[in-house]
Amino acid sequence: MSKNIKSITNPKLQLKVLTPEDVRKIHDATLQIIEKVGVRFPSQRALEVWAENGAEIDRDRMIVRARPELIEQALDSCPPFYTLAARNPQQDLPLDGNHVYAGTDGCGVEVIDIHTGVKRTSELQDVRDIARIADATEEVAFHWVPVSAQDKPHQTRGLHEIRAIWGNSTKHVQTESVYSEHEARAAIEMASLIAGGKDQLRKRPVLSLMQCTASPLGHDGGSLDAALLAAEAGIPTGFMTMAACLTTGPATMAGNLAVGNAEVIAATAMLQLAHPGAPVFYAAAQTASDLRNGAYTGGGPEDFLFGAATNVLADYYNIPLSMGSFATGAKEPNWQAGLENSLSTFMASLVMSDMLLGLGFLHGSRIWSFAEMMLDAEIFSIVHKMMQGIPVNAETLALEAIAAVGPGGNFLSQKHTRAHMRDLFLPQFMDRRPYTEWESKKDDARDWALTKARKLLAEHQPDPLDAALDAELERIIAAEEKALV
Repeated sequence: MSKNIKSITNPKLQLKVLTPEDVRKIHDATLQIIEKVGVRFPSQRALEVWAENGAEIDRDRMIVRARPELIEQALDSCPPFYTLAARNPQQDLPLDGNHVYAGTDGCGVEVIDIHTGVKRTSELQDVRDIARIADATEEVAFHWVPVSAQDKPHQTRGLHEIRAIWGNSTKHVQTESVYSEHEARAAIEMASLIAGGKDQLRKRPVLSLMQCTASPLGHDGGSLDAALLAAEAGIPTGFMTMAACLTTGPATMAGNLAVGNAEVIAATAMLQLAHPGAPVFYAAAQTASDLRNGAYTGGGPEDFLFGAATNVLADYYNIPLSMGSFATGAKEPNWQAGLENSLSTFMASLVMSDMLLGLGFLHGSRIWSFAEMMLDAEIFSIVHKMMQGIPVNAETLALEAIAAVGPGGNFLSQKHTRAHMRDLFLPQFMDRRPYTEWESKKDDARDWALTKARKLLAEHQPDPLDAALDAELERIIAAEEKALV
């Protein structure tokens, strides 16, 4: 099977969601929040980093207030471009501002079983199965750990998950499930083995680390400690804000952007103060709370706008972005899922967000669906085709073919048609059958998508890990579990 990865490059379509003046206002508001209100950093190591650099520390509340110039100077050392490495170098992902890659979502806690269709608690085998199918799907460029291996100890669950993905795919792995110092050390050791040593890991990071903030204006202590270790090892590291209008962020979208930006930028600056030049990325999945019950929505016009605006902010700071796209709030693959995932992905792609997260999830990133994964991959393919625009040149204007056919003919037999017919998008899951055929079968995209997922799971054979290397990964996890007893 092809090792190609589908990404959006050299776009012909563009979107302007924030003006330069808007961005500057959000940036200035962000600096004011960090300086006057502060951000909570419940990690002794993180507080030491801030104290060593002259920030104001409230140690009782673990709140840091930092001058604007300190934040801006720290951000100046962020590398603007780097590459996320894969086990197979052909699948490396340059984060150069001219690629949009899609990845699976994570880290859900329930799965719609691929065989029975019954919703249940996620397990390690689900991580393996999803990785295998994603390995065979060119629209999936990298893995976000998709679901939680809840049949494994919570202290080492993240290690089991990344081992399962490396064992079933050659693509890059990004995890949001490593959020303690001990687990980060083990994950770094495992990634070093995959890369061929610590020096090689720094050159070719086969793992990247995502940490969620604790909105509003806070962080998790274990996540901070893990991020500091990862940055020291040269593993690309990002902080994701999920601030939601009304609840963990202001009701206004601009205010919500400022709160989320303060969380991400403060933590990013902290990493740069500790390890200047460490590869970092901006991450966001901001949304609006439902007015009726305050619940997380996982879709809607605010999400689409946040997705576009966040990339503009990341571009302002000249760092890559990993952002929540797809991840519909729908409970099953349906009209709502298609609408939300199409618009969120299209908006994010128009502004060339580097990494789009979300393939495969329903109910706001809670429930994994293999059928939704396949449908989301098709959505990305459609957006990929749209972003190419309409090439206009002597060949595409087809004047010779038009003259040969003339009025009243057709183009089916033309050489030009044979040369370009495969340029047209051919869907896998859109229903273009005659009505009578549909009426007699009454199957639809969900059925076809699930059939494809089952076929890939049954037939695709990913390039395996070397047995001795896999045994070493298992040894590291076993040692961690023994030490925690």
